[in-house]
Amino acid sequence: MECLFKELPQFAERKRQIPSSRLSVSLSSSQSPAQRSRRRSPSATLQLPVPRSFTAVQPSSRRCQTLYGLSSPTPTVEERDSQQQQTILRILTSSSAAPSSCSEREREREREREREKGKKRKSKLLHQMAACFHQLNLTPIRSAFHSFQSNPYPIPKCAKFRCRSATISNPKRSYNITLLPGDGIGPEVISIAKDVLSLAASLEGIEFQFQEMPVGGAAIDSVGVPLPDETLSVAKQSDAVLLGAIGGYKWDKNEKHLKPETGLLLLRAGLEVFANLRPATVLPQLIDASTLKKEVAEGVDLMVVRELTGGIYFGKPRGFGTNEKGEDIGFNTELYSTTEVDRIARIAFETARKRRGKLCSVDKANVLEASILWRKRVTKIASEYPDVELSHMYVDNAAMQLIRNPKQFDTIVTNNIFGDILSDEASMLTGSIGMLPSASLGESGPGLFEPIHGSAPDIAGQDKANPLATILSVAMLLRYGLGEEHTAKRIEDAVLETLNKGFRTGDIHSTGKMLVGCKAMGEEVLRSVDSQRPAAVSYQN
Repeated sequence: MECLFKELPQFAERKRQIPSSRLSVSLSSSQSPAQRSRRRSPSATLQLPVPRSFTAVQPSSRRCQTLYGLSSPTPTVEERDSQQQQTILRILTSSSAAPSSCSEREREREREREREKGKKRKSKLLHQMAACFHQLNLTPIRSAFHSFQSNPYPIPKCAKFRCRSATISNPKRSYNITLLPGDGIGPEVISIAKDVLSLAASLEGIEFQFQEMPVGGAAIDSVGVPLPDETLSVAKQSDAVLLGAIGGYKWDKNEKHLKPETGLLLLRAGLEVFANLRPATVLPQLIDASTLKKEVAEGVDLMVVRELTGGIYFGKPRGFGTNEKGEDIGFNTELYSTTEVDRIARIAFETARKRRGKLCSVDKANVLEASILWRKRVTKIASEYPDVELSHMYVDNAAMQLIRNPKQFDTIVTNNIFGDILSDEASMLTGSIGMLPSASLGESGPGLFEPIHGSAPDIAGQDKANPLATILSVAMLLRYGLGEEHTAKRIEDAVLETLNKGFRTGDIHSTGKMLVGCKAMGEEVLRSVDSQRPAAVSYQN
């Protein structure tokens, strides 16, 4: 946001003087607090909060500390002493030239009246400046308005300054976010992602209210179920849900309804999120981390759109039994309805339309009846998107082509179980599953955003996790969940900048790069986000 401060009416008359003091604004200084306290009078200081990003830039060799052209750059101690001596000399000269008929008492009263007028003008100016800050929607943080010694010179016309702020001109937005740290490395990566989200949002004039709730194994240990009713209720009432990871060796032997993974399935069903978007992009900075040859992995950028709440993971009947031979059996049902296929197909076509206009539908229509229906419905929906090129591929061939020639894919749409497998395979194209975020969306209500990696209990609590997938999930939360595109781009740029600096966690580390832990990687991303803070004031000649 940029605006140009015009001349204020108070400065139109160049010959007007303020007898008592001249007002200036201190926005940035390299002096120590002790130096500043010695050079100004505490009794003449009025604290008025302004944005911390409101720092003056350097138009000349000395840092400019003025706003609205109320004073020239801050003089040195020697310059100020010289000015004060000249002021005293002029005052004495003026006093000696005064008519002898004017008594000392009358002159004192006249000076008092001038001082009162100056105070009123100064007070009015401060209020107008504060109102100006308010109209610009600038976040108050800190700074000080203070007065110097009286200035005998006329106040010059207001100089022009260009003002830029990290907050944008729209009214401040506020969102409620439910945090579900979960198990294993989940709490570590969620803590870092929360800090990144808060900092990036504050630079865009966005406020978040966070509420942390238990899920998965942590919920089993605390309340006895993998998805407490309170957790689901809070999640439904929020604007978006950010999940860390669930599961661990500790709960592997639990009954199915008491496994952490059951909590995740119930959460997806409860939020009615049916479309899972999983991008897989090979970044130039991580080309050496991919297990594929450079010429194969370079330039890969695809999106897997996975149906999330149907298919064999949710189909009924399911369970255990015995066959005609008396043997124990387990069975599941791959089941899809026309409505379920149509809605995920439309999401996929819309996604492909916003990318490169190519959609590949993956199924097993040569064997499975559910896949025959899938292909029939996707083909029918394609008539609504003539600008998108549709192709079909069997899942076994798709798994092979992802390794052989991944650049042929733009957007892939597939069912629940195939999408689960193919998206994990695609993650290794990028070099690590720790780099991939995901977004789960429904027709209404909050979306669910999570990294696709698991809870990694073997490295939990050791500061070895890669937090970038969760940080990138925050970017997807902003873009797809809240429509905050600019803030999402800010976070993605910060991740790229961090990688450009050579920082790597263990899973993406290569020779010549700097190996860091989970916390250190998070700190570097925070620095990159903060480095995007724009200069607040620039001088205009």
